[in-house]
Amino acid sequence: MSNNLVVVGSVAFDHVETPVGIREESLGGSAVYFSYSAGYFTKVKLVGVIGDDFPQHHIEQLKKHGIDTKGLVRKTNGKTFRWRGSYLGNLNEAKTLETHLNVFETFDPDLPEDFRTAEFVFLANIDPELQLKVLEQVRSPKYIVCDTMNLWIDIKRNVLLKLLKKIDLIILNDAEAKQLTGELNLIKAARSIQKLGPKTVVVKKGEHGALLVNENNLFVTPAFPIEKVVDPTGAGDTFAGGMVGYLSKTNDTSFKNLKKAVLYGTVMASFNVENFSMDNLFNLSQEKIENRVKELLENISL
Repeated sequence: MSNNLVVVGSVAFDHVETPVGIREESLGGSAVYFSYSAGYFTKVKLVGVIGDDFPQHHIEQLKKHGIDTKGLVRKTNGKTFRWRGSYLGNLNEAKTLETHLNVFETFDPDLPEDFRTAEFVFLANIDPELQLKVLEQVRSPKYIVCDTMNLWIDIKRNVLLKLLKKIDLIILNDAEAKQLTGELNLIKAARSIQKLGPKTVVVKKGEHGALLVNENNLFVTPAFPIEKVVDPTGAGDTFAGGMVGYLSKTNDTSFKNLKKAVLYGTVMASFNVENFSMDNLFNLSQEKIENRVKELLENISL
């Protein structure tokens, strides 16, 4: 196992509406979904900000899962980030109804001393200027992974391009890959992103699986078949957590192992969408994870 994994991102409360129902004030945020998923594979160090309304029992739950919350800063003069979204029109894409950044608006990540020696770094979906600031604090990371979103591609493109020169792997969805490159073909888009810096690109395609491009290699996996999707919130971060957590656990970033990591990410996301919020992630076992990876492998191979 590598010297652990540090993640920097949002900690939030979500209000979600899906065809199955409504869930209010559920624990969420990119860093939380990622951490809990990755925590099934490796030790995770979480960096984020919370408000004075964040219950201690959520922190204890993270700690119980082996997540180091030393980098979780509580601001006593504001509330935790809140997001309200709906999947009533399309389960593959959330419609944002409300965003209240609250204390997250002034988030200025400051990594605790022992977090700065982590070999694996995941920069969750935050302002690319903050992502760059995190990289200034980590000493000699072996492998840097980032996520981004359409907003940053649109309004902070130059900063994002600067960041991409410094990372090893980017994980983004199909719409973001097309927006970033102007390419309609996803393989061409992934190859174009490689030219911007990252040696490895993973394009998430929702219910259609994922595309992995690494140097001159290419791998495509289907999604794990799910009959009833309850809540897709956090699926991308859960995918990233499974993938990067597995890479950290095995300390191996070869193409062969990257393919395995994509399978673990796919499986972790499949568990996530079967229930509201993080309900399924709280109750997983290694046996359940391994069984689903085995089943996915059987779907891929003839």
